[in-house]
Amino acid sequence: MAGALALSVLTLQEAKAQQPSAIPDAPKPQPVLGPVTPGVGSTSSSSTAPADDGEQAPGTSLPSSKPAQEDVDKDFAPELPSIGQGPSRTFTIGLQANFVDVPFTVKDSKGNLVPGITWRDVHVYENGLRVHPAVFTVDPFPLSVALVIDQSLPYDTMTRVNNALNALPTAFAASDEVSVWTYNNGPKLQTPFTGGQSPRLAAVIERSKATGREPMYYNAGEALSNGIRINGGAQDNLTPLTAGGAGSPQGLSQQQVPREAHTLNDAILAAAVSLSHVDEKRFRVIYVISDGKEFGSVAKTKDVIKYLQRNKIAVFGTLTGDSSVEGLGFLEHIHLPLTMHDNLLKAYTDATGGATYAEYRTHGIEVSFGKITEQVRSQYTFGYYSREPFIDGKYRKLEVRVLRPNLQVIAKAGYYPTAQIVRPPTPVEAAKPDPATPPQ
Repeated sequence: MAGALALSVLTLQEAKAQQPSAIPDAPKPQPVLGPVTPGVGSTSSSSTAPADDGEQAPGTSLPSSKPAQEDVDKDFAPELPSIGQGPSRTFTIGLQANFVDVPFTVKDSKGNLVPGITWRDVHVYENGLRVHPAVFTVDPFPLSVALVIDQSLPYDTMTRVNNALNALPTAFAASDEVSVWTYNNGPKLQTPFTGGQSPRLAAVIERSKATGREPMYYNAGEALSNGIRINGGAQDNLTPLTAGGAGSPQGLSQQQVPREAHTLNDAILAAAVSLSHVDEKRFRVIYVISDGKEFGSVAKTKDVIKYLQRNKIAVFGTLTGDSSVEGLGFLEHIHLPLTMHDNLLKAYTDATGGATYAEYRTHGIEVSFGKITEQVRSQYTFGYYSREPFIDGKYRKLEVRVLRPNLQVIAKAGYYPTAQIVRPPTPVEAAKPDPATPPQ
């Protein structure tokens, strides 16, 4: 019985082993390809259909080895505002925290302004890396000018400046606003911002005329050699003016000789503080009329320049007096410690992208007024988004190149990031019914 059962089980296993295996599915039908063109591929629409895994099938043509320069520039084409809309559009983009605008001027070899520069002609580098433009405009911005007049000039130089000041109001437009500062031993505000062609400005400029300083003269062997005498009496017991004795005028001590105060740094800083509060839609300018001498200021030059660069303020100036004559102001290059700076104005204009016009005579000073305002209104504005983080507060070097030969580019050397206020878009308020209109 057991043998028969084992035989039946074996028979069933052999029968199961002889059954055919499952038949596999036939291949899926492939799309019918159309005619194939060498280098192009099939013309059938199914050849470019996405694969089963959702990925796009690669193309059959090779990309070009190097894109054309026109295509590269097209990818980074800036926004070109319509004529007259440049200042407002640039200001709108400037609300972004990492937006930087770079005004610059282009001159030829003869010093004439060059028009017709396009964004394709301009390359701007920040810390050695090229940046791509976001906005490029040639529209002039309305000006906010802080006029700084040096009243510590010598008598003859001050007379020439006073005669030229009458022509200054004609250099400004009706859309400009001007404040007037004077300085001698410290800055003084003559008027806050007023209209560029207002009668108030002309009156304040007339009031800002001064007599200047009389030069100090002495004759060897007389006053200084004999000391100080009071009412013809005996020599005063105060500290003598001569360090080498009564008969030695060459031995004057630096602490005993009265020093002239020319507080140029303090005057520029005071004007810059007032400009930092004006509307960002306006171009901020400090215009200095001075011989460039500096002595006695509390503010340091490097600190004032840093403040100007942080607040986007450019310094322009008319340099007059002996410093404006080539050869007479050579001591500015070999400044000695504890002595007066003979010309510090150029350091401000170079660092902020401004310009200095050296004029000695009255007519030249008058002409310089128009040259400076013309240069300011003929500037180009290149705006871009910086790759640098604006929270580090570090100085960034700038370089502006124009891809045309024999041209001079005038732009600021760099800037410090500003903690700008990033404003969200203003929500559009629902239209309020007019009170004069009765409800329907």
